[in-house]
Amino acid sequence: MCGIVGAVAQRDVAAILVDGLHRLEYRGYDSAGVTVLGADKHMQILRRVGKVKALDEALEAKPLLGGTGIAHTRWATHGEPSEINAHPHRSGKIAVVHNGIIENYEELRSELQARGYVFQSQTDTEVIAHLVEWEFRTSNSLLEAVRKAVKQLRGAYGTVVLNEEEPEHLIVARSGSPLVIGYGIGENFLASDPLALLSVTRKFAYLEEGDVAEITRTAVDIYDSEGNKVEREIHEGNFEQDAADKGQYRHYMQKEIFEQPVAIMNTLDGRIKDGKVSLDSIAPNAAEILSKVQHIQIVACGTSYNAGMVARYWLESLAGVACDVEIASEFRYRKFVTRPNSLLVTISQSGETADTLAALRLAKEAGFMAAMTICNVATSSLVRESDFAFMTKAGVEVGVASTKAFTTQLTCLLLLTAALGRLKGNMSEAQEADIVHALQRLPAQIEMALTHEKEIEKLSEDFADKQHSLFLGRGEFYPIAMESALKLKEISYIHAEAYAAGELKHGPLALIDSEMPVIVVAPENDLLEKVKSNIEEVKARGGQLFIFADHDAGLGYKTVVFPKVDEVTAPIFYAVPLQLLSYHVALIKGTDVDQPRNLAKSVTVE
Repeated sequence: MCGIVGAVAQRDVAAILVDGLHRLEYRGYDSAGVTVLGADKHMQILRRVGKVKALDEALEAKPLLGGTGIAHTRWATHGEPSEINAHPHRSGKIAVVHNGIIENYEELRSELQARGYVFQSQTDTEVIAHLVEWEFRTSNSLLEAVRKAVKQLRGAYGTVVLNEEEPEHLIVARSGSPLVIGYGIGENFLASDPLALLSVTRKFAYLEEGDVAEITRTAVDIYDSEGNKVEREIHEGNFEQDAADKGQYRHYMQKEIFEQPVAIMNTLDGRIKDGKVSLDSIAPNAAEILSKVQHIQIVACGTSYNAGMVARYWLESLAGVACDVEIASEFRYRKFVTRPNSLLVTISQSGETADTLAALRLAKEAGFMAAMTICNVATSSLVRESDFAFMTKAGVEVGVASTKAFTTQLTCLLLLTAALGRLKGNMSEAQEADIVHALQRLPAQIEMALTHEKEIEKLSEDFADKQHSLFLGRGEFYPIAMESALKLKEISYIHAEAYAAGELKHGPLALIDSEMPVIVVAPENDLLEKVKSNIEEVKARGGQLFIFADHDAGLGYKTVVFPKVDEVTAPIFYAVPLQLLSYHVALIKGTDVDQPRNLAKSVTVE
């Protein structure tokens, strides 16, 4: 996780760096720190526990002046959140910030201690600072020292190094963790995400795996993993200027929930032609690849994994294509069998999720026919390294708990299902047209779902004193129950579990009492009668039932009743009111909705 910002300029950069940290706070907020270096070659370091706001206050009391600087907002991996564990870390005249995990840090730590280095923190990052300092003693330049140092590191890192003796000079290295260079006039910048730099530039270049870059006020020199000087394409940033503005909303999460109708419209834009899914909109060679597909392996984490679980129902029942879904961190560490003509599909909001990226790289070596990604960030590593990408076009998502990323991923996956069904001859034109029309109706239907916010807010009051909950669903609504339980856990800290409703009698019924809210996703479909039986089982044990259903379901109890929607898109539709439930429960619990404890947005470490 962690967010990094760096700057080399003629003006004072502390305010620019900290503004960038605010925009990157979704990546971690356990502590924050900044180092600034002026022409006087005096390095100033300021670190604070907690959110970036604490750093703001410290800088008001003690301004830091200088045109060269690095800054960091931390999501703790090694060592508790504390000022001593906050970045930047220093060794002699060297200062370092780092995003990632150094897997061999204990081994390196022992070697460095044997050389006389004294460690101040419990972090894995401090080994980088001491290692660079050590190598710098026998190197001709800071660039050479950093190159030598990173060759000794195992794991993931995006790291920036500053030398007190060299104002207007930074060295940057990337392996696994994203870094972007921002180009200005007579000044240059870097960050984990271009969002951090939108106030100072719109020109960006993304570092590739293994790149090391030297940044000065007037030049950026990039070298690949072999040490060859390379050019990386400079992009004109086309980002939402108001991405960091909550507007009328109380939280980013609330804003992003209400953005879903527009986000889905954007996902559909240009993807439908003459009542069919446009194959060219998936990829120029999509028809050729997809027509050969006999099996799909979906690999993802967290919310994206839940999207893949929904898609499995669609792909097998509608497109007639065999599908497996696996958590990326499990897939990459087990011996798997690659099926003939198998398409690997990775799903990720950021496109930088470490486990998913590692799974992709592994799969490419293992003989998959092709690799496709469903992703929201066009410049991400997953997009660059996949054979083709199906972009969700959700727009910037700031809230840690994913909302619009999830529903747009599902939209892409349903479009993919329709395209595959046609190509495989397992779906009629009429069936494809029905799916397409259902998707076109979906944004307006979700708008309608959002009008139930007050009713859901009232429902959430019953959760004020609850510590546990169960979510139930059947068929494709089981993964929607999984996603809804995840949301409640993430932002309200209520222990929430999801079960396929038929599993109740195989153990979970033992948990049911009057203090156990049971949330059931039960729109009218072929499995409704089975769900009704499960509801009766809960009722008979005194469970507190909350049912999300439609007019045709014919359910009593405490039910939020929604209009009837198309069966194929109902899983996407019902995800939205359940997001609202988690949001309003979190408000009652008084938690930090956008920045829940222990979590961050872009999971670039294992």
